[in-house]
Amino acid sequence: MNMRHVTSLILGCLIIAEFAGLTVETNVVTSPGSSKVFIVPIREDIMPPLVYVVRRGVKEAMEAKADLLVLDMNTDGGRVDVTEEIIGIISKFPGQTVTYVNSRAFSAGAFISVATSKIFMAPQSVIGAAAPIMMSPGGTGVEQMPGTVEAKMTSAIRALVRTQAEKNGHNTDVIEAMIDKTKELMIDGEILNKEGNILTLTDRQAAKTYGDPPKPLLSAGTIESMDALLETLGYAGAQRVEVTPSGAEKLGIWINTISPLLLLIGIVGLYIEFKTPGFGLPGIIGIAAFAIYFFGGYVAGLSWAGWVILFVVGLVLLILEFLVFPGTFVAGITGVFLMVIALIMGMVDMYPGSPALPSLPQLRLPLRDLGMAVTAAFLVALVLARYLPKTTLFHKMASEAVSGSESVALLVRVQKERMGWTGVTVSQLYPGGKARFGDELLDVITRGELLEKGCPVKIIGHSGSNAIVEAVDGQS
Repeated sequence: MNMRHVTSLILGCLIIAEFAGLTVETNVVTSPGSSKVFIVPIREDIMPPLVYVVRRGVKEAMEAKADLLVLDMNTDGGRVDVTEEIIGIISKFPGQTVTYVNSRAFSAGAFISVATSKIFMAPQSVIGAAAPIMMSPGGTGVEQMPGTVEAKMTSAIRALVRTQAEKNGHNTDVIEAMIDKTKELMIDGEILNKEGNILTLTDRQAAKTYGDPPKPLLSAGTIESMDALLETLGYAGAQRVEVTPSGAEKLGIWINTISPLLLLIGIVGLYIEFKTPGFGLPGIIGIAAFAIYFFGGYVAGLSWAGWVILFVVGLVLLILEFLVFPGTFVAGITGVFLMVIALIMGMVDMYPGSPALPSLPQLRLPLRDLGMAVTAAFLVALVLARYLPKTTLFHKMASEAVSGSESVALLVRVQKERMGWTGVTVSQLYPGGKARFGDELLDVITRGELLEKGCPVKIIGHSGSNAIVEAVDGQS
């Protein structure tokens, strides 16, 4: 890489910032009131894309300092692991949380409902039927599970949901009867659920009061509509924000699944770009991979534009290390440090008002992905350092890097004059780098050897605009 290509590389890096600047639309209904209500839809199966919608909605609500978070619930259930993640996200919201069961909240939908402080139900809606089932490879439910597996799964889910029910003041016996078919539910002498059945409640049953003093079984009331619900809660004139799902959530799932591969491609692409003359396809591919990586984090509600800018700053410092301050390592080490921080923090799940430094659990997944990518990239770099300079592809890239504005005849004459020159490397050659020959500082490459800084070298040929060197007296 030479100086005239630096601007192109930096402009290419800013594609990342462009990706991070994309926004996902939300439907905002403004009213004169100063209160803010965010409505998050739970109106499909509880699967990974829904996590992105809920996370985005909760973070936007926290940033807006919303007073109320409403889950608009209409689902047949879904995966327990996704349910647990959604419950954790909802617990981050500091204001009031409410579930409005708009038709049905089966299985995982019932679990999520219990994670809010109040549950309201629409007329003819139902909630319950939350017993765990095993999913077949085709995605259909299978009722029969081995006894031990069923007992373990039921126990784990009961503990998870019971914790949320106790936290929000819901009747734990009711919740357990929805999960465990061995649980009989009797309140005030009335058997509400016989042993062997799974409890499912209609809106009227859930709102019926029991005990002394009387307390609703599960629902705080049957409400005709979302508008009526907000009026009942005292938010009729509030600013209302409805979070709308988008296709980007599903795209983000796919991107984050392959994030270690994107990091590997980005690292290897930039490595090849720095080790070959000019600016070409490897650099473009590397930049695109990092751009997609940050875009996936943004869609997931994780990445922040500041981390993209930090990554670009680090990359610029790394370029300066190679082109302006070879051998000093200060700019290069600083640049690599900033890039690593940006790559890690770009996938850390941070919430408004949380501590500036992430906890170890928050760092576990980004560190795992980056560690896998760096290890794989190191192995790939070793192979490329040894075999890339010997390939026709390398020589083709090198020859194409010669600018059309340069005279080919002049270049050939200058290169002939340089044959046999001896000098000293001013940076490590792995296999490319810099070497000084008298007053001239040249881009050089070896034939695959790894040479240390300060090693005497001799020019034995040229590849594109780079001089090919070998160690003098066999030093390496």
